[in-house]
Amino acid sequence: MRRIQKGFFMAFKAAFVFVGPEVDSSKSRYVFHTPQVELITVGTGSYADAEKIVAELLAEGVVAFELCAGFGDEGVARIKKIVAGRAQVGVVRFDAHPGFNFKSGDELFQ
Repeated sequence: MRRIQKGFFMAFKAAFVFVGPEVDSSKSRYVFHTPQVELITVGTGSYADAEKIVAELLAEGVVAFELCAGFGDEGVARIKKIVAGRAQVGVVRFDAHPGFNFKSGDELFQ
């Protein structure tokens, strides 16, 4: 998708990537279409799989990534290394994730 200026906002592709136990990325993808953004939501079960997914999404033209709170500091660093300045990376943050028994993704998804 080309980024096209429409008034104040630019139309663009973005992705929300979440990590969780027993998530199969081949079955956990959904695309939302709006006039301003194409938002791809995809789940993964490991940081290594997330790295592959992010690389694929970059090739598809994604320019903004939002990572779920399941990505700990190490997980975010791994994704930022893959992105390497080609897109923006944002993070939803919990120091101890309530959905993971108050642990960081760094403890669970290496």
